[in-house]
Amino acid sequence: MAPLLDGYDALIVDADGVIYRGSVAVPFAVDALRASPVPWCLLTNNAALPPAAIAERIARLGLAIDPSNVVTSPQGAVAYLQEYGVPAGSPVLIVGGVGIDEAVSAAGYTPVRDRSVTPVAVVQGFGPEVGWRELSEAGYAITAGAVWVATNLDLSIPTEHGLAPGNGALVSAIQLAIGRAPDAVTGKPEPLLFTLAAERLGSSRPLVVGDRIDTDIQGANRAGMDSLLVLTGVAGAQELVDLIDADPQFRPIYIAEDLQALSGPVDAVRVAPDAPGSGPLAEVLRGLGRAWSKSDASGNVSDQVRQAIDAWARR
Repeated sequence: MAPLLDGYDALIVDADGVIYRGSVAVPFAVDALRASPVPWCLLTNNAALPPAAIAERIARLGLAIDPSNVVTSPQGAVAYLQEYGVPAGSPVLIVGGVGIDEAVSAAGYTPVRDRSVTPVAVVQGFGPEVGWRELSEAGYAITAGAVWVATNLDLSIPTEHGLAPGNGALVSAIQLAIGRAPDAVTGKPEPLLFTLAAERLGSSRPLVVGDRIDTDIQGANRAGMDSLLVLTGVAGAQELVDLIDADPQFRPIYIAEDLQALSGPVDAVRVAPDAPGSGPLAEVLRGLGRAWSKSDASGNVSDQVRQAIDAWARR
C-alpha cells in the first residue's frame, strides 16, 4: 500500500491537541514530524504567543521549526483590519496574549490595553490571563463603535489536565453582555490562514492535520485541502458519532489515532467502505465510509457505526 504522504507536498499542522497539550508533547507527535519527508508548518488559532515564542516552546519538546513557518490567527486578524481600511497607527485594543500585540504592531497599528485612548478596533484572542477587566474594557469599546475582530471561536482548548475554556467561550461572554456578535472571525475555519500557510510552504497540495472537526477539518474543506483528523485532542467518541450524519464540509478524508499515521499506509487511515485492517478504528473507518457513501441499504448503518465507535472508546 502507498504511504499516506506520497500524494502530498507539505503538511499544515495544528498545535494544541496535535503536537502538544498544555506543556506536554502529544505522544508520537515529535518523532513523527521530525521524520516527515515533506516540509510542514504550524497553523494555530491560539493567539496567546507570537510565532517565535511558539517555535521556542516546540523546541523545548525536541522539535525544530522556523518562526516564519508558524501561522497564527492574529495574523489573519490584522489582515482583516487592513482590508477593512483601519489606518496605520490607529490604536487597537488587545484582549488576549502577547501574540496579538506583536501581530498588531508588525502591521503598523498601536496595541493598547484600555479604552482611554479611544481604540478604533478590538482584536480578541486567547490569553490565559484574560479576566473580567479585559472583557469589560472590550465591551465598552465595542459599544462605543470600535470594530470587533475575534481571532477564533474555539470554545475549548486542550491542556495536560483536560479541556479548558477557549477564546470562543470568552467571546461569547462579551457577546451575551452587549447583545451582538463580532464583526469578523479570522482564524480557522476561515480559509485565509490555510491559504497563507500553503503559500509560505510553496505547496500546491498540502495535507491538513488537526484534532477539531469544526475548525481544522471544516477549514481544510473550505480551503479545498485534504485533511487528517487525529484523535489526540478535542475529537473523541462523541465527535466520531457526530460525523455519521455530518455535512460534507465537516468530513475528513482520513482519521488516525495519532501522528504515527504519517509514516504509514494511506489505506489504513482513509475513510472508506472497504477500508482494510482489523480493530475498532478500522471498523469506524468502514462504517463512516458506508454512511457517507450511502452504499449500505440495510438501514442499520448508523447503529453499526455507533457500535464500532463504542468499541473504539472502550479499547
